[in-house]
Amino acid sequence: MRNLPRKALIIGAGIAGPVAALFLKRAGIDAAVYEAWPYATGIGGGLQIAPNGMHVLAELGLAEEMISRGEVAESFDFYSQNGARIGSINRNMKARFGQPAVNMRRAALNEVLVDRAWCEGVELYFEKRLAKIEDRADRQIVATFTDGSTAEGDFVIGADGVHSLVRQHVAPDGPRPFDTGLVSFGGFIRRSLLEDAGIGPRIEATFGKAGFFGCGYCGSDPDQGAMWWSTQPSNGVDAATFRAMGRDPLKQHVRDFHAGWHDPIPEIIDAAENIVVTDTLDVASLPTWSRGRTVLIGDAAHATSPHAGQGASIALEDALRLVRRIQEGGELCETFAQFEAERRPRAERVVAIARRNGNSKREFSPTGAWIRDRMMKLLIPLTSKGMDWMYAYNPAEAVSSPAGTSARHCRQAA
Repeated sequence: MRNLPRKALIIGAGIAGPVAALFLKRAGIDAAVYEAWPYATGIGGGLQIAPNGMHVLAELGLAEEMISRGEVAESFDFYSQNGARIGSINRNMKARFGQPAVNMRRAALNEVLVDRAWCEGVELYFEKRLAKIEDRADRQIVATFTDGSTAEGDFVIGADGVHSLVRQHVAPDGPRPFDTGLVSFGGFIRRSLLEDAGIGPRIEATFGKAGFFGCGYCGSDPDQGAMWWSTQPSNGVDAATFRAMGRDPLKQHVRDFHAGWHDPIPEIIDAAENIVVTDTLDVASLPTWSRGRTVLIGDAAHATSPHAGQGASIALEDALRLVRRIQEGGELCETFAQFEAERRPRAERVVAIARRNGNSKREFSPTGAWIRDRMMKLLIPLTSKGMDWMYAYNPAEAVSSPAGTSARHCRQAA
């Protein structure tokens, strides 16, 4: 077994990047994180960290802080457009899986992770957009940024999301992000609006004839402690076009789309202020997750649409499992291949489920929507246990297994 590498260059300071840096520091490996955007707070929408992701945060000693910053979701309840109850899933998560599901603002999660990374001596650099990676056997790997600066290290981790620039280095001829044909709108509202509607600590989600609407608590802030989102067929209009409409026309679009939906959906939309609009993308299976001394994690490796509620959690898993593999020693290219062999089946299964779930949010005829709702009412009790494999996995307790890599893989990747 060779000595462990001394320094990692991590591209991306979203979720997976700072977490990988924290685990590397605790393993005795220095880490520097480079983010293309300026450091900012309060950006982004809401998300849910599933029990499997919470196990990773617990390993860092951050689970209780995340719970205090967010809101435990006790169930995920489905309704039809007229308010008829369809079914419920994800009950008793903590009792069943050892950790709860936690709703929170993406910005709050990022702030906690970045603050902890700073406190533990991780180097963090913002406004550093990657230009290229040079990986020559006779020297350290070099990352060059668009401002002309460079950084050297023993290996590179690409944690730079669905539009990853590191992915272009690893798989230059690989697939690009795929538009699933849905656009997401969302934001935050005052907690009292959900409290007045009698909505408890759960996610309430509604299927329409076309589209989907969800809401739930995401923190204790009285003004922005509840989150909402609307998923709509894009009909060929991308998120950038919607964002260019301006606040009032955008709000009117969402209001018109959900006209006639059950209470409190109209009231939530009326109360919305800043609306975040995003394209719903995923990335088909890459030919490889690594090249030489560079490896991809999170959305850079396996971007998933949000319809399985697992994007953040799978990224958290990746960060922990990659560092555990690195700690085992061995040549980096073999380590990265073993990491990919371990993680690819699980990650790509989640991507496929998310895309399938998104299909239920497209446009249906009135009869088709009626059939879908009744089929879901029958199937939810039967299929919900089939999702336990996602939540029951604890990456902190997972045991690495040999992946059958070979020297041929290393030569091809170099």
